[in-house]
Amino acid sequence: MKLTRGIEQAVCIIALLSTQDYSIPVASEEIHKRLKGSLTYTKKIIRKLVVGKMVNSVSGNNGGFTLAKKTDEINLLDIVEALEGTIRTYPDSGLIDKVFEDKQVLANQGTIVMRNAFAKADMLYREALRAKTVSQLLEETLGSRPIGPINWNQADERRDLLIRKVMKNIHGND
Repeated sequence: MKLTRGIEQAVCIIALLSTQDYSIPVASEEIHKRLKGSLTYTKKIIRKLVVGKMVNSVSGNNGGFTLAKKTDEINLLDIVEALEGTIRTYPDSGLIDKVFEDKQVLANQGTIVMRNAFAKADMLYREALRAKTVSQLLEETLGSRPIGPINWNQADERRDLLIRKVMKNIHGND
């Protein structure tokens, strides 16, 4: 099973929102500009994250999006299932029954064996994704020091100065 590109974009959106001051929504234009993709597709991903209760939509002139939960309450499984639905890797098209139609008992048993094997694999996959939170991803990326809030809506130059300062502190180059 190959996940869509939307998963990577959704993780980037969540990471972007997690570094934003929670009281200041990130404008959808800023999210779109950073993802450099289709505006329609970006809106579709954000909508799925809102429906999945990971992101809040804030309306108005200063509207945009904020995280709906803390980063340690959002895991990769939440994101995958919000975008892709429940993980089921076995297509179960009934082919075993067709190929072995003259041996129906064997076909039924073969179908059960295959379903069970993939169900177990899917369960392990879901458990691995559930075990990895956004908070853990950020800590592995940035180190143990928390990154200060960045206002992604600010002018590029001002925001870049703040990011450089934060990264300098993270790497201990004070």
